[in-house]
Amino acid sequence: MQETHAPNTHSQFLSAAALRDAGAELETGEMLAAMDNAWADIRSGKVFGSKAVLSLPEEDFWRDGAVAHRKEEFADERLGWKLSCLYSVNERYGGVKIIGANAFNRQLGLPRSTSTIVLLEKKTLRVLTVMDGTGISARRTGTYATMVLDAFCRRDKPLSVLLFGTGPTARAVVECLSFRYADRIGKFSIQGRSIDRASQFIDAIDFPNSLSLQPAEKKSLAESDFIITATNARAPIFDRDELARDAVSLHLGGDEVPESYLRRVLRTGLVVCDDLRTVSHRNSQSIALHFSRRGLSLAEVGPLLGLQDLTTTGATAARHEGPICVTCVGLPMLDLYAAQATYEKYRRLTASDRR
Repeated sequence: MQETHAPNTHSQFLSAAALRDAGAELETGEMLAAMDNAWADIRSGKVFGSKAVLSLPEEDFWRDGAVAHRKEEFADERLGWKLSCLYSVNERYGGVKIIGANAFNRQLGLPRSTSTIVLLEKKTLRVLTVMDGTGISARRTGTYATMVLDAFCRRDKPLSVLLFGTGPTARAVVECLSFRYADRIGKFSIQGRSIDRASQFIDAIDFPNSLSLQPAEKKSLAESDFIITATNARAPIFDRDELARDAVSLHLGGDEVPESYLRRVLRTGLVVCDDLRTVSHRNSQSIALHFSRRGLSLAEVGPLLGLQDLTTTGATAARHEGPICVTCVGLPMLDLYAAQATYEKYRRLTASDRR
């Protein structure tokens, strides 16, 4: 029988520094294992969750005279100004992640988004701990790349990978792919806002990395087998005809995929979501917006068109002729399992301090 911890009367806040000092940050393999457990429980119905998002209008932000003069700097980037709440419960724990996000934060030397995770004991739903979830959140998002590569990318040759983005999520993508599938990847290109940004991103990597990383070239998109987008772009970041006909794309951002590409994939390929209903309800990513702009619901139309849902069908090897487009909105159940693994590791490592 698994141990149940009594809820703390005075819950401890675990900052990123406290977790790091205790050695409780999850190693890459531990994070991937936690996500494997999460997906197994999601598909077996042992964990449930949902997500609520309050998106704030950008015009309200730019009305402030203190920041109005900076508006032109964000002509090509969405602020993504929103307050989100992700909540879920499994067999032992409950979890709530609160996210505050605004791309302008980077101008203040702050992360674009900051996450706080509240971990609760399931039976009483009383708080066990509160922890800084910013790094945890980015790293759990990066694990999507390993699932999609294994399920949908070809195995008959080394893969050419192109990653759009140079932020924390992009870093986590490199970390996870390097750990689990470096042997399947040949060329790995990074597309930033500039070549300098991509080079700085590569030079700053401080974890074990077995991938051959390089700034993207003009031909990188057309030659790539697996394209990953992790940006906050305001407009599509590639054209339909720039991708190889059978390329796999994974979208972790917002509305950054051209409708012409989505129409081609819907007609000739395979479209996949991590959770159709969540992606549809969020209605901020390209595939959901493709339907809502036409007065349709992705959740209602998707099953009729054969769109796959990773929460129900799983990510079994499913190489498909033609293009494959995978959209992941980020499931709250994944945050719960990452927080649970972190908390339990912290308790093991600090057990002597509590005696």
